[in-house]
Amino acid sequence: MIVPMLVFTALGFFSGSLMFSYWLGKRMLGKDITTVGDGNPGTFNVFKAGGKAVGALAFLLDVLKGTIPVAIARYGFGLYGWELLPVALAPVFGHAFSPFMGWRGGKAVAVAFGVYMAITLWEMPVITGLTLGLYYTVIGNSGVAILMTSLTALVYILLFDAYPVLIAYNIASSALILWKYRADFREPLALRGWIRRRLWPSKQSV
Repeated sequence: MIVPMLVFTALGFFSGSLMFSYWLGKRMLGKDITTVGDGNPGTFNVFKAGGKAVGALAFLLDVLKGTIPVAIARYGFGLYGWELLPVALAPVFGHAFSPFMGWRGGKAVAVAFGVYMAITLWEMPVITGLTLGLYYTVIGNSGVAILMTSLTALVYILLFDAYPVLIAYNIASSALILWKYRADFREPLALRGWIRRRLWPSKQSV
C-alpha cells in the first residue's frame, strides 16, 4: 500500500492547494479577498466580501477538495490504517501552504471538515458543525471557538469512536489550524454581544 499512499498523499496535497475561494473572489466578485477581514484566502472572507452565493460555492469546493481524494483512497483503494493518515492530512496542509499562493494559504477549516466527511461520512461533520456553530454564537474570538470545537471533537472520538488514525488526524489537523489562528490567542477572550447584554445588562435610568 506504500505506492497508493504516496500517490494519494501527493494528489491530496495538490487538491488542497487549489485556492477556490481566492479565485472565485477574483472572478465572480472582482475582489482580492486577502484584502478583506483578516486577509485569509478562504471561505469566510468570500462571505465577508459580499457574496453569499459565491461564499456557499467556495465552502462547497473547499469541503470537496478535502473529501474527494481521501474518499477515493479509502473506499476505492482500501487505504484504512496508518497509511490513510498522510493522505488525510495532505489536503489540509495543501490548503494551508498552497504553492499557488507562494506557499501561504488559508486556515483550512472547511478542508478539514471535508476530510472528516471522507473518513466518518456524517458522524464527525455533524459533531464539529454543530459544536462550531454553538461556540461561534457564544464566543467572539474565532481561535478560541476553533480550539473548543477541536477539543470537543477529540473527546467525542475518544469516547465513541477511538479509531487511532482519526485521533491522530484530529490532533495534527487541529494543531495546524490553531497555529493558523495564532493571532487570535493574543487577544482577550470575548463573548458575543448578546451574551454580554444578558450577563451584564446596562443600568436603566429611573
